Amino acid sequence: MAEILGIGVTHFPGLMMPDAYMSSFLTRTLASERVPAALKDPKAWPEALQREFEANKDNGAAAEHRRRLVGGFRAARQALDAFAPDFVLIWGDDQYENFREDGVPSFCVFALDEVDCRPFARPGRSQLGNAWGLAADTVVKVKGHRTAGGWLAAQLIKGDYDVSYAYRMRHELGLPHAFINTILFLDYDRRGFPYPVVPFHVNCYGSSVIAKRGSSAHLTGEGDPNAIDPPGPNPGRCFDVGAAVARALAQSPWRVALIASSSWSHAFLTAKHHWIYPDVDSDRARFDELASGNFARWRNLTTEQIEDAGQQEFLNWVCLAGAMDALGRKPEIIDYVESYLFNSDKCFALFRP
Repeated sequence: MAEILGIGVTHFPGLMMPDAYMSSFLTRTLASERVPAALKDPKAWPEALQREFEANKDNGAAAEHRRRLVGGFRAARQALDAFAPDFVLIWGDDQYENFREDGVPSFCVFALDEVDCRPFARPGRSQLGNAWGLAADTVVKVKGHRTAGGWLAAQLIKGDYDVSYAYRMRHELGLPHAFINTILFLDYDRRGFPYPVVPFHVNCYGSSVIAKRGSSAHLTGEGDPNAIDPPGPNPGRCFDVGAAVARALAQSPWRVALIASSSWSHAFLTAKHHWIYPDVDSDRARFDELASGNFARWRNLTTEQIEDAGQQEFLNWVCLAGAMDALGRKPEIIDYVESYLFNSDKCFALFRP
């Protein structure tokens, strides 16, 4: 049987930015007309957010946030290198990058030979610079694994999981940010990333993927704030798809790293907090379930619970949970990084063979 390594990380865009811009998500939200004026005053915020906001006056909180995230990625990369996979499969969300008005599947497996990516040229971000001081037009070449991607899609379809598949990227910048950020952060020290990648796109944003452009168009005025799209796959389906992936790959000839990439609840998706800070309490509940080995409970979450908590991207972790449950794995927590200021809570975990 094939060997499989499980990894859970984040693709937090703020880690790509210089420290001075890491809290720009909150700045953008506070500029929105949809946020009540009274809540734009820091005195109206939760005490934890006020403390973190004050600690970041000199970018100190951002520097500490970066230190912990980079530490998490370095630990994950060390485990990845020790495992030496034939390829890595990344579960990531598509935020109006490939999933657009002319086609929004629940899942899509990309079978690629190679893809050229321009991660620093993203509109609105290129002028901010990046953590490595690279030019905005820098091209990052990522190897794919067309054979494995096509084989996996076929196995899932044969097993009555109606996933989509594609042989090329629609996104103008190459891999969507959930995937290319993951690769960049796993290579934070710029040593190179030699492993072929099978991108497994999940329609995490569901009711917001077009209406909110898979992000924050509801706050910036670019989208209709009242529009609602059909939902994405429910957590139970994501869990079952993850399990099916693990069962198929366990019978394959390849050593594979299965990576879930996302932060957990996101401030700009948490309407009950007026999009100012994430649902820390819900994230703590999910973390307790993970750390205690009870992550199979995630299969019973509902779409309504996920969207209420702003945890849409957490569905990527639910896919990983299904895979690890099918393999009987227990988690090894690298770190759990909580933040009211930097848009989202982040978790790093390993599921070793």
